[in-house]
Amino acid sequence: MKEFKGRPIAGGEWTGEAVVSHGGVNTLATFQKSALKNAKQVIVSDQNNADIYGKNITGKALCLPITIGSTTGGLVIQTVCAMKIAPAAFLFSEHIDSLAASGIVLARIWEDSPVIAIDQLGEEFLNTVKTGDTIHIHPDGTVIVE
Repeated sequence: MKEFKGRPIAGGEWTGEAVVSHGGVNTLATFQKSALKNAKQVIVSDQNNADIYGKNITGKALCLPITIGSTTGGLVIQTVCAMKIAPAAFLFSEHIDSLAASGIVLARIWEDSPVIAIDQLGEEFLNTVKTGDTIHIHPDGTVIVE
């Protein structure tokens, strides 16, 4: 068990499964197909991200360095939150980017989404956490990896 301390952007208490991407997550490529199909869960459709391609990330802790892609990123995150198919948490090793932050904050305000976002967890966090690990998130930004 290892503990990390980050900065809560959208805090909360949660325990569940991690899905890990060691590269930046392209939000449009990741979420688009599931959103357009009005799917019940997000199966990652970004073929350029071998870490998470084809994985179900709905209701999981998406552990990533940062999101990448176009300016649609925030809207895509807000949309999957509104559809109730988003990850339960976005856990960033780096500073959250403005597009992801806007989508997550807008989803919390407009959609009453419980989505959690914590950033600045550090490179060691991504080197420690593995897909399938159990994650415990605390409102103060503490993340425990089992």
